[in-house]
Amino acid sequence: MADGNKDFGKDFADDAKKAANEFQEEVKKTFDPNSPDNGKIVAIIAHLTIIGWVVALIMNSQNRTEFGSFYIRQTLGIWLLTFVLGIIPIVGCFAAVIGIVLIIMSLINAASNKMDLTIVVGEYFQDWFKSL
Repeated sequence: MADGNKDFGKDFADDAKKAANEFQEEVKKTFDPNSPDNGKIVAIIAHLTIIGWVVALIMNSQNRTEFGSFYIRQTLGIWLLTFVLGIIPIVGCFAAVIGIVLIIMSLINAASNKMDLTIVVGEYFQDWFKSL
């Protein structure tokens, strides 16, 4: 009985190592820094919550692309704009809707490989956050 449990444990460990190695190879292929789609991946991830923005910032710092940097600056500006508008008493009621609409518009542009500025304020975002 004890030998059967040892064999099971060894088989399980071997399977887990194999699965981990396969996963690691898939991650390397997906997030290859030399991939031409890396900037697009970073741009799309930047739109997915503040945590996604931080992940995109880290990914972009390892392999900086103009496309990824552009959308990192845009999404940071949109998140900050939404926060600031949320503080203003009357406008604050609509701040979340405005933020969601701007994020969706920006996400659609990122997925379409277009570098379109956010309406009215996008040029300011690019200037203010040019170090990102």
